[in-house]
Amino acid sequence: MSTWKSPLFEMTQTTPTVLWNDSAAIDELSYSIEHGGVGATCNPVIVLDVLKKAMDVWKPEIARMVADHPTASEDQIAWQLVDLLSIKAAELLLPAFRASKGRNGRLSVQTDPRFWRDPAALADQAEHFNGLAPNMIVKIPATAAGVEAMEEATYRGVSINATVSFTLPQALAVAEAVERGLKRREREGKPIAEMGPVCTIMVGRLDDWVKASADKAGILLEPGVGDWAGVAVFKKAYRLYQERGYRLRLLSAAFRNYLHWSEFIGGDVVISPPCGWQKRINASAITVENRIGRPMESRLLEPLMALPEFRRAYAEDGLSPAEFASYGATARTLRQFLAAGADLNALVREIMIPNPG
Repeated sequence: MSTWKSPLFEMTQTTPTVLWNDSAAIDELSYSIEHGGVGATCNPVIVLDVLKKAMDVWKPEIARMVADHPTASEDQIAWQLVDLLSIKAAELLLPAFRASKGRNGRLSVQTDPRFWRDPAALADQAEHFNGLAPNMIVKIPATAAGVEAMEEATYRGVSINATVSFTLPQALAVAEAVERGLKRREREGKPIAEMGPVCTIMVGRLDDWVKASADKAGILLEPGVGDWAGVAVFKKAYRLYQERGYRLRLLSAAFRNYLHWSEFIGGDVVISPPCGWQKRINASAITVENRIGRPMESRLLEPLMALPEFRRAYAEDGLSPAEFASYGATARTLRQFLAAGADLNALVREIMIPNPG
């Protein structure tokens, strides 16, 4: 019987695989840190969820912001909230940041999804977020404009986290952009040693899209096969990252099942489950074994390869950068993030202009 206090803690102590928390909520992040967590992430959906769960705490804070900034719009107040929540969470991660010399201990904060077509706006906002705390990492969407912004932000010294990213073509485009940014810094003698870029693959959201596209096409999948789509893309991307020597790590996010953790153990990667998934994993009997190098079984990969939307995600040339934003999983996620931003503004509006009844 294992003597480790949890599977996730055992993983973080015995393998190169690290744990980040998929939330900036302080209580959830604290739990993750107790079980070996060394990072956290934030996005419009997460911010909205954090605020709704603790409105008794945040409502007075929002009211104070409104009073202190009498000319600010609800949108400006909302982004000040993002800044504040990110700074608070980043403080908890500073010890891990210092211990790892910048590789971990970072709080991942997301650029405004409305900028997904504007590389200059994305790079500028990334630079702003980078200045909030020494241990920020900034999410930029893996659209064509976003990839361009990643190179520029990296050149400016920002550690980036590619988000809204699901496919092998996106992961490779991100890696090449980061390499270009790092090389530009190196040529000018600028430091890179303490930068810690990552590329997220939202494995569960790819599963969702592959299953939905199969349903739409009237294709029957064996039960469970669709749950391996994101795993297959992540494993192939990891192999290519290792072969090509890219200087950023992959990050697994958007959990739908435990495979999105267990199949990547042993890799030099980041696992970023929500706190609820961490508790389920820690209560399970799943063993901590090196599985990242295990190839996909043909009985799983072959039926996936029969699906056009999976082939586009799995092939190196399956998508051009111009097609990144129109890929189904990307479009779905961008729309959700944009809607969450609007909902966050509405939450601020209720405090800024109370309903008179």
